[in-house]
Amino acid sequence: MIQDIYPKIYHNEYHDVKPSQNDFIFIFHKNTVLLRFQDGKLRYPTLREMEGLPYGYYYLFSIDDYRYFLAYPKDGRKQDEETPSVLPEPYHYEDVRIFRTAVSRHSAFAGITAHHLFGWYQANRFCGRCGHKMLPDHKERMLFCPDCHNMVYPRISPAVIVGVLNGDKLLMSKYAGRSYANYALIAGFTEIGESVEQTVAREVMEEVGLKVKNIRYYKSQPWAFSGSLLMGFFCDLDGSDQITLDTNELAEAGWYGRDEIHLEDDNVSLTREMIMLFKRGQK
Repeated sequence: MIQDIYPKIYHNEYHDVKPSQNDFIFIFHKNTVLLRFQDGKLRYPTLREMEGLPYGYYYLFSIDDYRYFLAYPKDGRKQDEETPSVLPEPYHYEDVRIFRTAVSRHSAFAGITAHHLFGWYQANRFCGRCGHKMLPDHKERMLFCPDCHNMVYPRISPAVIVGVLNGDKLLMSKYAGRSYANYALIAGFTEIGESVEQTVAREVMEEVGLKVKNIRYYKSQPWAFSGSLLMGFFCDLDGSDQITLDTNELAEAGWYGRDEIHLEDDNVSLTREMIMLFKRGQK
């Protein structure tokens, strides 16, 4: 999966440090990221290459000994507004969806994790309690309000991925109104006051009108594309296999045997890994 970058090691401990000349810098504009390609691999600019651009920098994380920072406009301009007219050559903006297919696994993981934190910083520029400007803490990754002392930490939303089994068939679906067009599994966010097992049963009922039993945990995955911690579950059909489709969420859904699944492992998503387990007869 996208977070599996061994033998490289991801260090998410916060450090109150400034970037050095060879540290990597992320510049995002909405859902795009500044990068270039070198030998077919993603390459982010270093501080040395950013010389003269009007940015300050937040420390993000390290992978092995490589440090990554997030650039933010020093002039108070929102980062999703106008981008600098002069950029270091040959860097250009690419949609962050490129991280799904990037050859360099640790660079892709770094990029999408940085984009998750970029969204958090953008969404919390001002205090949600009193409206004052938020300031970064110097001891931990936290934003605080100097007026009312509100503290805000990065948000991670729990969500489930569900492999519903009906004997030798797996329930697969396609999303409605999304750019991702491949088959997927039932998925959804955990609601207030709900356990993740209850989320599994509710999401399956809401999206395809089916009851399930024998809910069992498989594996988790940080999924920065939606700011989520995904938790994968397998479960068994309980009763009728007649699908009632929620067309607001899904374009289609159906039962598929192992030899009817033509997807291949993408080494990126928990969803695909779970589908491959079933295809190979391991579930």
